[in-house]
Amino acid sequence: MPFATTTTNTILFLAIFILAFFPGAFYHLIRLPLVPLGYLTYSTQSSTALSPTPTCCCCTTSTPHTSTPIPTSATSEQTSTMSWFQKTFTLPSKSRGSYLVTDAVVKELPELKNYKVGLLNLFVQHTSCALSLNENWDEEVREDMSDALDRLAPEDRKGSLYRHSAEGPDDMPAHIKSALIGASVTIPIKDGKLLTGTWQGIWYLEFRASRHSRKVVATVQGERV
Repeated sequence: MPFATTTTNTILFLAIFILAFFPGAFYHLIRLPLVPLGYLTYSTQSSTALSPTPTCCCCTTSTPHTSTPIPTSATSEQTSTMSWFQKTFTLPSKSRGSYLVTDAVVKELPELKNYKVGLLNLFVQHTSCALSLNENWDEEVREDMSDALDRLAPEDRKGSLYRHSAEGPDDMPAHIKSALIGASVTIPIKDGKLLTGTWQGIWYLEFRASRHSRKVVATVQGERV
């Protein structure tokens, strides 16, 4: 005979089915009769009130975890003393030769005293002279340097060495010498002074036979005092 389905069996089957596949729904279903009594509201409030304050896993107390704020770029800019400075000045007019101009440069740049640490770049705005760092004691070194450069790039009296001669026989050799030596030097700064070696000095090398006025751009970047 077929098994007689009763109301009790049906309810029991549905309860097992819900419990197996929908445990969350079963939990809320059995708590539904308690809602009119206010138990559910009380229980929810109590669990909220009694829940512990979240803490960091590495803390030994219940004090809420707080993180140390990281300085922003604006804060870094406020505390930074880095600055740039630029100035153009003219070197003493000279004819062909090598000249020590360290004192003249320092005299033109009293702003160097304002820098605790930094760099000074000197750039000459011409193509027939040069700047260099070299011997600052024996002037014969500068004379020998000029003679050596004359041998490397001699004047072309016969017109057989260079094509460019529109500005005189000394012009093209001057361009060659300028390319060999260079138009700029960079010197470190410490406590308001140039950090050159004991025997180092700033050279201005003029390669034209007649006197010329030469402009130099000085750029300083560093930390101010």
